[in-house]
Amino acid sequence: MLTKFETKSNRVKGLSFHCKRPWILASLHSGVIQMWDYRMGTLVDRFDEHDGPVRSVQFHRSQPLFVSGSDDYKIKVWNYKLHRCLFTLTGHLDYVRTVEFHQEYPWIVSASDDQSIRIWNWQSRTCLSVLTGHNHYVMCALFHPIDDLIVSASLDQTIRVWDIMRLKQLGRMNNDLFGGFDAVVKYVLEGHDRGVNWASFHPTLPLIVSAADDHQVKIWRMNDSKAWEVDTLRGHINNVSCAIFHARQDIIVSNSEDRSIRIWDATKRTCVQTFWREHDRFWILASHPEKNLLAAGHDNGLIVFKLERERPAFSVSGDYMFHVKDRFLRCYKFSTQTDGQVILIRRPATTSLTPVARRLSYNPTENAVLICSDVDGGSYELYTIPKESYGMGEMIQEVKRGMGGSAVFVARNRFAVLDKSCNQVLLKNLKNEIVKRIVLPVIVDVIFYAGTGSLLCRTDDRVFIFDLQQRIILAELQTLFVRDVVWSNDMENVALLCKHSIGIASKKLVHQCILCETVRIKSGAWDENGVFIYTTLNHIKYCLPNGDSGIIRTLDAPVYITKVSRDNIYCLDRDGKNHAIVIDATEYLFKLSLLKKRYDLVMGMIRSSNLCGQAMIAYLKQKGFAEIALHFVKNERTRFNLALESGNIQIAVAAAKEIDEKDYWYQLGIEALRQGNAGIVEYAYQRTRNFERLSFLYLVTGNLDKLSKMLKIAEVKNDVMGQFHNAIYLGDIRERIKILENTGHLSLAYATAAVHGIRDKAESLAAELGDNVPSLPTGKTLSLLKPPSPILCGGDWPLLRVMRGIFAGGLDNVGRNVQEEDEEPAGADWGEDLEFLDVENMSNADINLALEDEEKIEENEAGGWELEDLDLPPMTDTSEASSHANSSVFIAPTPGMPLTQIWTQKTSLAAEHTAAGNFHVAMHLLNRQLGIKNFAPLRPLFLELNMGSQSYLHAFSSAPVISVALSRGGNELASVRGPPALVFKFSQLVEKLKAGYKAFSMKKLPEASQLFLSILHTIPLIVVDSRREVDEVKELITKVKIYVLGLKMELKKMEMKDNPVRQQELATYLTLFDLLLNHSRIALVNATVACYKAGNFSAATSFARRYFETNPTIESQIKICRQILKASEKKTDANQLNYDFRNPFVVCGATYEPIYEGQKDVSCPYCSSKFVPSQKGQLCSVCELAEIGSDASGLLCSSSQIR
Repeated sequence: MLTKFETKSNRVKGLSFHCKRPWILASLHSGVIQMWDYRMGTLVDRFDEHDGPVRSVQFHRSQPLFVSGSDDYKIKVWNYKLHRCLFTLTGHLDYVRTVEFHQEYPWIVSASDDQSIRIWNWQSRTCLSVLTGHNHYVMCALFHPIDDLIVSASLDQTIRVWDIMRLKQLGRMNNDLFGGFDAVVKYVLEGHDRGVNWASFHPTLPLIVSAADDHQVKIWRMNDSKAWEVDTLRGHINNVSCAIFHARQDIIVSNSEDRSIRIWDATKRTCVQTFWREHDRFWILASHPEKNLLAAGHDNGLIVFKLERERPAFSVSGDYMFHVKDRFLRCYKFSTQTDGQVILIRRPATTSLTPVARRLSYNPTENAVLICSDVDGGSYELYTIPKESYGMGEMIQEVKRGMGGSAVFVARNRFAVLDKSCNQVLLKNLKNEIVKRIVLPVIVDVIFYAGTGSLLCRTDDRVFIFDLQQRIILAELQTLFVRDVVWSNDMENVALLCKHSIGIASKKLVHQCILCETVRIKSGAWDENGVFIYTTLNHIKYCLPNGDSGIIRTLDAPVYITKVSRDNIYCLDRDGKNHAIVIDATEYLFKLSLLKKRYDLVMGMIRSSNLCGQAMIAYLKQKGFAEIALHFVKNERTRFNLALESGNIQIAVAAAKEIDEKDYWYQLGIEALRQGNAGIVEYAYQRTRNFERLSFLYLVTGNLDKLSKMLKIAEVKNDVMGQFHNAIYLGDIRERIKILENTGHLSLAYATAAVHGIRDKAESLAAELGDNVPSLPTGKTLSLLKPPSPILCGGDWPLLRVMRGIFAGGLDNVGRNVQEEDEEPAGADWGEDLEFLDVENMSNADINLALEDEEKIEENEAGGWELEDLDLPPMTDTSEASSHANSSVFIAPTPGMPLTQIWTQKTSLAAEHTAAGNFHVAMHLLNRQLGIKNFAPLRPLFLELNMGSQSYLHAFSSAPVISVALSRGGNELASVRGPPALVFKFSQLVEKLKAGYKAFSMKKLPEASQLFLSILHTIPLIVVDSRREVDEVKELITKVKIYVLGLKMELKKMEMKDNPVRQQELATYLTLFDLLLNHSRIALVNATVACYKAGNFSAATSFARRYFETNPTIESQIKICRQILKASEKKTDANQLNYDFRNPFVVCGATYEPIYEGQKDVSCPYCSSKFVPSQKGQLCSVCELAEIGSDASGLLCSSSQIR
């Protein structure tokens, strides 16, 4: 059984598959109807208008309807698109057991505990007929899929077949109280000893299968005149709830209250498979009308399953593809698209279902085929195909069989067979004789071809390439559980197909990219360009070498790709039929050309194809090719945004003119300012009438003439603050005094005049102020407030010298022309339509003054707002120069990829992600590798590591600080930079370890504990170079972990002065730790003294003797132990300690209790400290980082581990 979907709910009593969509209806004992998407595993909808258990439900084949029957005696017809019940059919007087739509007519048949069967017209909403005759509950009533028959099952131990042909002819309501002659009983089948729960027709044959409470399944045959029992299927040990014929195979499926589903061979009438659930009784079965899917409802939900895999076995060799269909090996030729039978495959006798070929391996040199299947736990068949057998499908060829999990050709006359029982590869010749036995170094479950003399072996969490000649592992790669392997045509790349992901790697298993899907991945093949084409349940997709993917087309049914050739995809469907699908490869070839920087191909595709769509534009923007995306769009707003991203300021100006909205002019001004194009900045500010920014622009560019005009405009607009700012920018002291005086700020005007030495004005203002003359500060050095001198006066600022864009000029005529021939060249006159005057609320004199100023400007078009300082190329009269005016514009460079981003793309080390500032990825890696859940102690280390990998440059006061990432190794002139420079070194931890040892010796226990714990916290962020250093790091973890636990026990012992027994136990446990020799002596002395003081003389004697076995040298310790040894002779222990020196044990890191050998324990995935099982899921109290008992892949601290 291959379970595809499973739910948890109340008891499921009714099931129905939708014939087209991946939906299944489940009616529950709680009265709820659920609609599930079994492909995505999501609940689509729920309906709950019934008042009691809903015992049956069914989809209509063509309408958006379904029908349900319940214990509330009602039949309801629902519209799932409208999410409501359309109407209710009433008439039954007891529970409704089953309901079903007719295949052709607008009828519903229902069975009820009122001992009747009713046929309804759901269009007229009337009852057409009432079928009576059963004398107990009618448990089931179903239409025949073709004929005008109904079969019913009842607890009266009978099965009845009803003829409804007359009802079909009449099509009217029968008003007789006990039914009329429009539906008559054709057969009454008796044979069950107890009530019958289910009966159903065969889809095509005149057969009926029934299930009853006598634990039996019976098969019945019928003809035009009679019906009789064919056979009885025995095996269930409780009431059989349901039994149905499989729609596509000669099997019967039944389920029972004995918690089993049984598969029966309808031909041999034997049970071939049994599936059990531990606690759940089964109640209902359903079969998909078109797919090889079954569903079963049980006490706690439902399961959707298949009986066997449907993937066809095939092997491609050049222009030929060999595959297995039915009982034949067939050969398909791609060039002619012809398919023919080659040989007949002999099937061994088996008690299981028809054996299906799982894998196929073809040897073109010897024209031999290996067919692997799951028969008897895994077996293979070796056929040698004669040349004359092509097209002669009935030829029976001698077969050589053998046992093995999988088999594959590895050389011209050798094939390898995996023997799982002893985990070895058997190398055999074409006579099926064992040539060599090779033991694999790792437990392997499947082998794949990996080139001549090599195997790609799969384990649970990795794959590796094994060389059969040298008997060594050449390369390995950690990955999810791999289901299939597809090599490229040149064997340079391999695709590892998992259930929901694809991993792309090189021939040496160097990881390149991984691609995840939400639905199952079915198959894949490489095209000649190195693009991997794969299929899911409903799409054909592509995957580029960098991991980018997209949809090529949708599918109506799953297919399995065999070969990709240019625009053709050759594939097999689940029935083994070959198909050739024509696709449009332009999209992924375009992206591939961008990836490989084949810009000549890109330009050709843009000119010759219709690439378009938001997805393509978004992709180009994401990959930094905004200038290419610019040629795909006509929408001015999109063009504007793309032009800004690509730095094409001229196209942005043209688009902004078309849009003419304030926000767009504002964005244009920001980009132009970034590029240093002062003329366009000025024009953008003029269009938005942003006078404040305009004034400041003139200040920094030193354009005092225009700054003076801005002062006049502010005066005309009566903008006091604008006037004052412009006066400050100009350094015009008298103008500032005038503005302050006009606005009534006489004190400020006086102070300004006095400070700047304008005595005449100061005296007049002092006279006007009288006694309110402000006092000015004395004794201070005064300085004049003057505007700074601009670095460059007028014109554009120095631009970064850049190369022209790859696509500049070459694609100007593609899509939309930026500039028409008769359009005025951009930059000719930025001020032709300026309207600075706000004539509302202005006096006539002010208007006349402003108009006079405008007339003066118009007299000389070259003065005023002209852009005389723009450094534009000279204009020529030739049409060619005009048409290519925009080709001379240089595009600002696209920012490169930051070095920190390059680091994160090339590493799986948490320390290097932390150095790059990618904290969330680093935390995810540490969680996956070491099970770390508590990152609070690591926070300062994260920050220190990140800051230590950066340097900061301060150019000058007005510029921001520049952050520079620091690499270790690498070459500044090389294109590949080294990994990040890290502040934590392994040598530092060794020094800290020595300091911890010293603190322990001096009995500075808190300080020592802190030192050892800091080592444990730092190790996850350490990177070393070699495998030897990796082993040293792991050894360091073991050493430090022991000391941390021992110090925690010592500190705990000091807190428990009122519990001498517990103090003794903690002291004795420490003596078993693997400490330095002098520290072990200290622990033995402490344990000896503690036991002697508490009266445990025997234990004290034992520890004293162990102390002397270490050859001690410290006289004070020797003296104490000798005295205790002499005083404790022939004395017994006063207290019983939880300490058995005869039975080896480890100490729990949380409870400090012994865990003896043989007892269950859990460990910390990081520091490996042991804990009692009750601590599982808690935070490790030793390292204070990881979750106890969590899964982790192990410490990764060197790139050599990845390689």
